[in-house]
Amino acid sequence: MMSFRIRGLDAVQFEPLFALDAAALAARGMQRVTIDAPRAAPCRVTLEDAEPGEQALLLSFLHQPAHSPYRASGPIFVRQAYRTTFDRIDTLPPVFDGRLLSVRAYDADGMMRHADVAQSDPRALFDAFFSDAAVAHIDVHYARRGCFGARVERA
Repeated sequence: MMSFRIRGLDAVQFEPLFALDAAALAARGMQRVTIDAPRAAPCRVTLEDAEPGEQALLLSFLHQPAHSPYRASGPIFVRQAYRTTFDRIDTLPPVFDGRLLSVRAYDADGMMRHADVAQSDPRALFDAFFSDAAVAHIDVHYARRGCFGARVERA
């Protein structure tokens, strides 16, 4: 297996948003939500599910900024009570467990080279996609709702 690294998003970029009221968030196309069910809000910083009763922001995030037909943004959750940013080598984050994942490989120009789905464990796809030297990174999405899950890089 080829070694890979998965990191959550840097929490610092979201900190000022938690101080905004509902109207200011709405003006930015965002909202504060109280999580009402287990496994309903995978945090993009910790790569753990927010617990029922926790506060989180739901916002659109530009995860594929390349100037290509595959430029894309999508919904993400960020827990207000985030702890540590997920940053691991050769370890899958807890939020992948039990979810259908859409796995998409991109080259340096932001063009999609490969795509497939996996249930819970996409490591075989990481290995296959990274065997293509043109693949610069892999993005994982939660296939059912389309939320951006994680960026995967070679370690």
